[in-house]
Amino acid sequence: MTEGSTGSETMTTGSQDRWAVRPDGSNWGDFGADDQIGRLNLITPAHRRAAAAEVREGIAFCLSLPLDCPANVELHPRRKPPELGWFLRGEDPTMNYPMGRVAPGQDDVVCDDKAAISLQFSTQWDSLCHIGALYDGHGDGEREATYYNGYRANDHIRGPVDHLRGGIAKDGPYGAHALGIETIAETGLQTRGVMIDLFAHVGLERVAVGYDRLMRILDADRVEVGEGDALCVRTGFDRALLARYADPAAPFDQQRCSGLDGGDPLLQRWITDSGIVAIASDNEAVELLPTSHVPHGHGTHIPLHHLCLFKLGIPLGEMFLLSDLADWLRANGRSRFLFTAPPLRLPRAVGAPVTGVGTV
Repeated sequence: MTEGSTGSETMTTGSQDRWAVRPDGSNWGDFGADDQIGRLNLITPAHRRAAAAEVREGIAFCLSLPLDCPANVELHPRRKPPELGWFLRGEDPTMNYPMGRVAPGQDDVVCDDKAAISLQFSTQWDSLCHIGALYDGHGDGEREATYYNGYRANDHIRGPVDHLRGGIAKDGPYGAHALGIETIAETGLQTRGVMIDLFAHVGLERVAVGYDRLMRILDADRVEVGEGDALCVRTGFDRALLARYADPAAPFDQQRCSGLDGGDPLLQRWITDSGIVAIASDNEAVELLPTSHVPHGHGTHIPLHHLCLFKLGIPLGEMFLLSDLADWLRANGRSRFLFTAPPLRLPRAVGAPVTGVGTV
């Protein structure tokens, strides 16, 4: 079976028969029956060496928003900013705590804090089990909640409730026992980044960029995208978030932002054929939603997520801080850089924050 193959195919090898017929246009099984990192397999030592060769000035750009940004705006009502606290020594908070209270004569002073965080609130990676689909993987007419490479709800991705069959699901520990965010973290997620500067061409406007327009932008900016690259899509939304973060009265329109037109079949084919291993954007969802290509109530309403996470195993990064790096690259006639952005290595998590770095 080949990468990017179209048409359903039968799995003939592997230790687990999670699926018999793979989805049209998917690469399930191409990297092994039990693969959990998808297209990240295409990042080879040669790709990392090529990425390292993009470092000429030795300048590093932070690619992550503050972990409590966005602030003064509600993008997602169920995701909340971090809550900081501290550990106790007895009944005393361990902040500016003089150790002389424990052992008289000590000069040390200790701070020891903790945080409760929504893992997908700020700059984040979506793991491959963030989005699945109802899919009949055995051709028996029964659609099951299924994720990349045939991993299934309740068997591999466990929660306290079986929403499809009703009742209590399998015992814990709950979370992603396959496809968790730690599988991405363990790769190091370091490769060549390629900046696509939508903001320079369409501004901070609601523009769905499909294949034709994207190709014109790539051609105008002389951008080349190759196998093993991580695509970074700059829309300017990061600076709008930071302006509101700094000033609650700053103008802000959540809908005023460009993004990829995930429902464009030609764009989907390009993503499939390009060999890119990840897509990170500075906007909320990478793709612009809702998409006009999907009829109401039919199929997936997040087509780029469906293609990348469910079918191809391409992690999606959201609300990255890209504008500073994008401006530098444009001013210096470049589009490529060393991209280093492993997520938090938290076992069984579906998503995680990231402190990314772009080095030029």
